[in-house]
Amino acid sequence: MALLTVKNLSVGYDGQPVVSDLNFSVNSGDYLCIVGENGSGKTTLMKTLLGLREPLSGQIIPGDGLKRNEIGYLPQQTVVQKDFPASVREIVISGFQGRTGLRPFYNREEKQQAEENMRRMGIAEHADQCYRELSGGQQQRVLLARALCATRKILLLDEPVSGLDPKVTDEMYSLIRSLNNDGISIIMISHDLAAASRYASHILHIGDRVFFGTKDEWLADSRKSLKEAL
Repeated sequence: MALLTVKNLSVGYDGQPVVSDLNFSVNSGDYLCIVGENGSGKTTLMKTLLGLREPLSGQIIPGDGLKRNEIGYLPQQTVVQKDFPASVREIVISGFQGRTGLRPFYNREEKQQAEENMRRMGIAEHADQCYRELSGGQQQRVLLARALCATRKILLLDEPVSGLDPKVTDEMYSLIRSLNNDGISIIMISHDLAAASRYASHILHIGDRVFFGTKDEWLADSRKSLKEAL
């Protein structure tokens, strides 16, 4: 069943579209990589899917009971965010804020789930440590655990391995793949075409050309485009 269906969507800012007339869907268990040139609108699209930006036109239709506040999100980190003076536990459990409403505290179930997500991401031993004292890879694990607190269905990840060394990058990709194997749908922005072809089930390419389909269809289309260019 489709968790998100996008129909004739145009996104941009100041009334100017950067991507127009997109049509695609994300089903339960999919692993969608969004690829394209710099400035093609990948992050703008993701923020629109999250409801952080209004679409210029078209529809984003949630399905299977998915609510906007039940989408986990791992944004690109800024320098200021990397120096955030809070404990790992405080950051992870803050992933529930979108669902607590007016309740000024976290309940027992949420606290237990935060502990489980830290264990799942391999950072439980750092729970009381200050976030800014961690390595880049550890910080990304913290933010992934935080995103998991917001959802059991779908994660949106914006360049989750940016700035990480090759070993830590492979570890992060393995973590994301394991979450997908556990049934969580993934939408990930990536500049890494090799990783997209290795891990994704579906590819959305935006920019000079727009393509949406399975990984195998994308590879076949890319080979065809290369032959035509030659």
